[in-house]
Amino acid sequence: MKLSKTEEDLMSHLWKLEKAFMKELLEEYEEPKPATTTIATLLKRMTDKGFVGYELFGKSRQYKPLVKKSDYFSKHVNGLIKNFFNDSASQFASFFTKETDLTKNELEELRKIIDQQIKDK
Repeated sequence: MKLSKTEEDLMSHLWKLEKAFMKELLEEYEEPKPATTTIATLLKRMTDKGFVGYELFGKSRQYKPLVKKSDYFSKHVNGLIKNFFNDSASQFASFFTKETDLTKNELEELRKIIDQQIKDK
């Protein structure tokens, strides 16, 4: 299941904080801050989707992510590779390295990462 852009924004704050009450989540937003009701609606949808859980403290809820950030983005990158690059990681890598403004240093760093992965396998 996928999150909407606004849900991803909220989830980013929750991943950063690890656990948070509504007030703490609102503090993470820049001005103009979204309405409390907007955040409450997003949290409800995200809870229903299984991305967010909470613990009750009296009448207050402390929210926590139920999905790791790395797991969420890994699933979506793999979906992107499957849907847009014929399930070919090499086509994706070719596109990524040609169509982004990576510096020579960044490309060399990518090479080191790939070389290490090859070595580890």
